[in-house]
Amino acid sequence: MSIPDAQIHPVATGAASETVAKHQDPQEITLWSGWFCPFVQRIWIALEERGIPYQYKEVNPYKKEKHFLDINPKGLVPAVEYKGKALYESLVLLEFLEEAYPTVKPSLLPTEPYDRAVARIWVDHITKNYLPAFHRLMQSQEPEVQEQARKDLIEAQKKLVAQVKGPYFFGEQFGIVDVAVAPWIVRDWVISENRGYSRSQAGEAWAKYAKAVTERPSLLKTESDKEHYGQIYGRYLRNEAQSEAAKAIRAGKQIP
Repeated sequence: MSIPDAQIHPVATGAASETVAKHQDPQEITLWSGWFCPFVQRIWIALEERGIPYQYKEVNPYKKEKHFLDINPKGLVPAVEYKGKALYESLVLLEFLEEAYPTVKPSLLPTEPYDRAVARIWVDHITKNYLPAFHRLMQSQEPEVQEQARKDLIEAQKKLVAQVKGPYFFGEQFGIVDVAVAPWIVRDWVISENRGYSRSQAGEAWAKYAKAVTERPSLLKTESDKEHYGQIYGRYLRNEAQSEAAKAIRAGKQIP
């Protein structure tokens, strides 16, 4: 079952719409985006953090334009068009931006190889533990499954925050680990209002870290009005969403 177009606001709103308006001129990089997608927001945050010039283009999930499908047959966002060629997958794109623009500071990856490896370990933790638990909690209809998912999410948060040097993962420098998890932290109101979750359940350290991340200007500038997210996440809460992430959770698979 698909979501009727009328139920999804077609473009970014609020602070995000102001950011979109500043990025309409053609650039070396085009960000093909869905304003509501947390995986897209990872790349959007990275571009804003690093000040890399980009052009923003919104993809209508029901009427994808031919050029977008020509460069990216998978038809998924986020996608980046770089010198006429397409790349996708949010974590791949985060690293691509580091390699394509090595002289643009600040970098989201640490300088030292060891610290870079540590960052990748904890991004992997977010991918394999945090996100599946978050989505299971949001989508599951059975109370006992929700309870286990809530426990799994809190455990994943505790393990992550135990490594945080503060205020961000590596200390004062906002980086790739923070970017990888930020869109789900800012969306935790969905499970707070509907699934009995609160940040305090993961402890004071997690609540403090979450507050620091969600107050980051790059995140605030890429956020739309809450009311429009509600229209989308209602479908996840009823387990009716048809995104690739939702389908993977229903099938018991890893989120692609």
